[in-house]
Amino acid sequence: MFFLNNYKHYKNIRFGSFEFALKEADKRSHKIIVETGVARGKTKFFFFTRHNWKDGMSTLIFSNYADYVGGHLYSCDIDQKNINNAKKFSQKFKKSITFVKDDSLNFLKNFKGKIDFLYLDALDGQFAEASRHQLKEIQCAEDKLHSKSLVLLDDKETKTNLSVEYMLKKNFKIINETDEQILLSYKQTVFQ
Repeated sequence: MFFLNNYKHYKNIRFGSFEFALKEADKRSHKIIVETGVARGKTKFFFFTRHNWKDGMSTLIFSNYADYVGGHLYSCDIDQKNINNAKKFSQKFKKSITFVKDDSLNFLKNFKGKIDFLYLDALDGQFAEASRHQLKEIQCAEDKLHSKSLVLLDDKETKTNLSVEYMLKKNFKIINETDEQILLSYKQTVFQ
């Protein structure tokens, strides 16, 4: 998965977590990725949008992975402007992405099919309700996960506390943890 080196930017503090998660996803032959909260980028001079590596640029990385494995990324955001920016960044991989403008809870509740890799990053962590919102997201998606699914939670501590506690009670285990993110999998799944 040499393409991951394209995202090893010195400002991308989430790179190590994304790299670990996607290598694990590849071991499990994951093809269906679902993301809540698109990579928005950073606006300069009111009209020019550029990569925002501090946020990780998840949509770009996940769409590249989906393209690489012949899979598909379903990416949801409530803000059309954010979706438009993400479309610009991931233009090269547009055949591997479906963007959905919707509330993440509604999107996850109505998602059809199984989810291999779930990335939860809707509602920024500075909002008081962010932790409860992420918990509701995992509850909406839970019946779409399978024994090999991976769940990557963003904004550790500002919005992961309720989700992690809930998931650990539901037979998940933490398989990787960084200062920013937590990756979980069902306990009984072991891959070499």
